[in-house]
Amino acid sequence: MIRLLPLLLLVLLVACAGQGDAPPAEVEASGTPVRPVADTSEVDAETAAAFDRVTDRARAEAWHEQPFGDLVQAVGYELLGARYQDGLLDVAPGEELVVNLAAFDCVLYVENVLALARGIAREDYAFATYVGNLEALRYRQGELDGYCSRLHYFTDWIHDNDERGHVEDVTAAIGGVPFEKTLDFMTTHREAYPRLVSDSAFACIVDMEATTRDRALFYIPQDQITAVYDQLQPGDLIATATSIDGLDVTHTGFVYRDAEGGTGFMHASSTGEVKVSDDLADYIQGNAQQIGILVARPMDPRPAAPTP
Repeated sequence: MIRLLPLLLLVLLVACAGQGDAPPAEVEASGTPVRPVADTSEVDAETAAAFDRVTDRARAEAWHEQPFGDLVQAVGYELLGARYQDGLLDVAPGEELVVNLAAFDCVLYVENVLALARGIAREDYAFATYVGNLEALRYRQGELDGYCSRLHYFTDWIHDNDERGHVEDVTAAIGGVPFEKTLDFMTTHREAYPRLVSDSAFACIVDMEATTRDRALFYIPQDQITAVYDQLQPGDLIATATSIDGLDVTHTGFVYRDAEGGTGFMHASSTGEVKVSDDLADYIQGNAQQIGILVARPMDPRPAAPTP
């Protein structure tokens, strides 16, 4: 029998999956998007240095010539060692576009890697392009419009970004089985989210959860992960399906293919930093509440080559 985690620890797990507190009612009501960050002079020195390091190496090694999955893996690998930090999206009093390449939770790591990779693939190394890509990935339909526009549940994140061509949910295609879930963790644990004291924010989250109810979800069970290794590609996005009631995913990261062909897991670990765990299946099986994985494939933003 699986023992349910204490509520506080559950909330920490949810934070890594993209959830967070709502801003105060007066901020939420305005829904005013934050002014986009235009250049590295407007961010902290660590973020500016990380951006320059990644893009300088990408230029020098012509990462734009790689298959997109390999490019995603290269970007993610360049950020190894960055510190783990949760709650970054909820520090400001209202919903702002947080731009940070110095510290991540698991979802912010995924978003930042993809935002950088999409620009590099098109040989667009402008900081503003990376920032625009970040907003497009993090918010519903790519637009920051208050707290409720953030894609809080990760299956909703996959669905929204799949619809807009950023990723493709390949879980069912590679052998996934139905994942029966009712997403209501945020509203059934309202007391654990101080900013959900706002009735308008709470009502918006209720409505958002309702839109997910009729979607078919799939996952690869724990004991079948190694069987799909040959169908996974470098840079594939991995989300860990959970047995926790009302919640879909508790962790995210990428498939990492090493030089020997091993299938590892590259992720921002709550143990302290961005790292590569040697074997994906072993990592998932090491936590009883991680019952399997969902797989989303990052889509190449480069124009397709013309047909001869």
